[in-house]
Amino acid sequence: MAQQMDIDFDVTRFLHEERQKAPAHLQQYFTTFEELHERKLWHQLTQKILEFFKQEESGPFQIPIYQHFVADWESKINSLSLVSIALKAATRFQDPNESVSFLEKLIAKVDTSETKDVYVHAIMETAHFKLQLNQLGEVKKAIEESEKTLDRFDSVETVIYASFYRVSAEYYKVKAEYAQYYKSALLYLACVNVDELSDSEKVGRAYDLSLAALLGEMIYNFGELLMHPILDSLANTEHDWLRSLLFAFNSGDIGKFEALAPHFSKQPLLQQNHAALGRKIRLMSLIEAVFRRAADNRSIPFSDIAAETRLPSDEVEHLVMKALSLNLIKGSIDQVDELVIVTWVQPRVLDKEQIDGMRRRLEDWNDQVKKISAFVGKQGGEVFAQ
Repeated sequence: MAQQMDIDFDVTRFLHEERQKAPAHLQQYFTTFEELHERKLWHQLTQKILEFFKQEESGPFQIPIYQHFVADWESKINSLSLVSIALKAATRFQDPNESVSFLEKLIAKVDTSETKDVYVHAIMETAHFKLQLNQLGEVKKAIEESEKTLDRFDSVETVIYASFYRVSAEYYKVKAEYAQYYKSALLYLACVNVDELSDSEKVGRAYDLSLAALLGEMIYNFGELLMHPILDSLANTEHDWLRSLLFAFNSGDIGKFEALAPHFSKQPLLQQNHAALGRKIRLMSLIEAVFRRAADNRSIPFSDIAAETRLPSDEVEHLVMKALSLNLIKGSIDQVDELVIVTWVQPRVLDKEQIDGMRRRLEDWNDQVKKISAFVGKQGGEVFAQ
């Protein structure tokens, strides 16, 4: 009994001392911590700790609270909540090595068959700090292990998926693997409330996603990004031109691409890849040229493609073969008559002008159907009259 009283006394003294250091508006939290701890209301206490850790000025108290208070009753805490509290505290260390050491102790506690999903959360967030230490091999290992683990679950808490995709995106950004970054970053945004991100984070993520879309060798469909509200964060900023560039690519507008090209000097990656971007915009211009045509009018002369893509006629066949190999279009090439016969074109997101173009084609199609219907009706009437 005496041992229990010593423990209670230590906790009480610790909370009292921390309370004296805290700003006035945070001091009531420490009183509540003590009350809930004495009453052994572990769930309510956990929620109050999480609430406190969200307060902007709680930072200096997070490590000591975890180490000297939460650790005293951590066995009573839901494993995901325990990891969430520890992760907040881990960000308060100045040295990433300390953060890693701190979290590795936590990882051992949640490495059980019942808490494998929470284990993923812990090792991915530890990988975040390892990335800062340039331990890329360790980060890759964490991603691969976590992916295999998550594949075994039908579903896990959204916060765990968010952690996995966020840290994966950070890794692929460092590795300059644009397509993988693009996929992971968009999946991360699907797991969070974008409205809760700070303005600077929204702009940063929209900027990185835009670059990844442009530079990703296999990314020719920007639809998911163009429809995402994150992209609007670039409007009326110094990066607004990048947003315009994405829409130029989506519509295959080579003129607009060339008009925006002087901005590439602001971003070395775009400057270095200017030629590759030129090839990409021409492929997207080809897709747009096909898309604008009616489904029954997709035998396209080389000369038309040359005009649309601003290429010499002798380079058209190579462009079309590239589009076929990338599965952007399906069809065949008639080398004798210099025709491209397209049977399918990659689905895409339409801007207002493209939607209006589709509306006009549907109206034309509707008019043709009416004429055919009227003609058939007239012919039928003549037959009956005879």
